[in-house]
Amino acid sequence: MSRIAGLLKRTFWIVREHVGSDHLGNNYYMIPQQKTWTGRSVRAKRMVETANPNEYEYMEGSIPSEWDAWIRGRRKEPPSIEELLKNERYRVEIKQKARDADERDLLLQSQAYEEGLLATPSQTAVKGHASSTSFGKPEISEEPTSDANTFQPGSWTPNAKK
Repeated sequence: MSRIAGLLKRTFWIVREHVGSDHLGNNYYMIPQQKTWTGRSVRAKRMVETANPNEYEYMEGSIPSEWDAWIRGRRKEPPSIEELLKNERYRVEIKQKARDADERDLLLQSQAYEEGLLATPSQTAVKGHASSTSFGKPEISEEPTSDANTFQPGSWTPNAKK
């Protein structure tokens, strides 16, 4: 009976082969090239059935890069578990080396500041925008000022009624 069911399935439906799974729970399938019962040729396809089927909840990194390369056809064979574990260890090692390099750089920079080899970064003390007429001035004067070709209006505040 199973031979007849298999024959019917191959004849009328497209059969997909389970290729593998990843640590996130995604399942990967391949539909081999085959002919349908009408004689039409269906080319081979690769697909993923995500652990989270809602498209709007998909996030970058939901599929490991090795499996993504297999899905897109950049590699012929699906990744092995050993390869996935090796690459994950490598990624962790690279991240740790980057953190160590940042810490060393900050330490060297602080030592250079202490020894006077580098000038400390200047702090911006001026508030406001450079295009404003009061940029760099401590306060706007209440009286208008003028010197030769420039005019600086004073500030105005209404009189408070008593």
